[in-house]
Amino acid sequence: MEKDMIIGELRSQASEKYKANVVKMGIPEECSIGVSTAVVRSLAKKVGKSKETAYELWDTGLHEAKLLAVLVFPYKEMERSDIERLISGVMSWDLCDHLCKNLIIKMKDYEYFISEWITSNEIYKKRAAFTLIASSAIHDKKLTGETLEYYLKLIREYSDLEHEHVKKAVSWALREIGKIDFDYNEKALLVAYELKEHGNKTQVWIAKDAIKELENLVKAEGRKRLISADTQMGRLEN
Repeated sequence: MEKDMIIGELRSQASEKYKANVVKMGIPEECSIGVSTAVVRSLAKKVGKSKETAYELWDTGLHEAKLLAVLVFPYKEMERSDIERLISGVMSWDLCDHLCKNLIIKMKDYEYFISEWITSNEIYKKRAAFTLIASSAIHDKKLTGETLEYYLKLIREYSDLEHEHVKKAVSWALREIGKIDFDYNEKALLVAYELKEHGNKTQVWIAKDAIKELENLVKAEGRKRLISADTQMGRLEN
């Protein structure tokens, strides 16, 4: 499918409801089409993988076209320079997370971006670093203890940027590490209490937000990772 045909397909399924949701996230109205993520994912299957088509979609500047582009990029063909180009065009937390979870985390050297972006003062590079930590803790089955200790160190040292989209990602990363098992639950809690006692205002918020979930986790039958006790109770009741 050619770019114009793809954009036409997106516009044919647009709604004011979804457009309003996108605008609420800070995306300029002129950069929004107004379609659901489900529509984007369905169209991605029709388009197939193509770096050329993906860049054509990304360069339209349309939010939903960028979401679609992420799904169309063939991750095995992506270079670091491609990812740097893409992250510079991110203007919202959802596109940031979408890029990390659907493309960057699949690359063999995704940890490079964690180390590169964790020190950045650019909001979405910083958020991306913590989003990748969270995604890694959930999905990377080859994670070593050494890497996880490194992630906890990064959370201690680089969690002080006062921005809502960053601090929520830090809490998410810490909580996902704490769900790996009871050993890492304890380690994540130790970091949280350290931030609560010695951190700045942002780190105290992160600590309190993480502790609420980390102190309420249990082991469920058939699950490798820990889950919320409330979730477990709901499963038992059902």
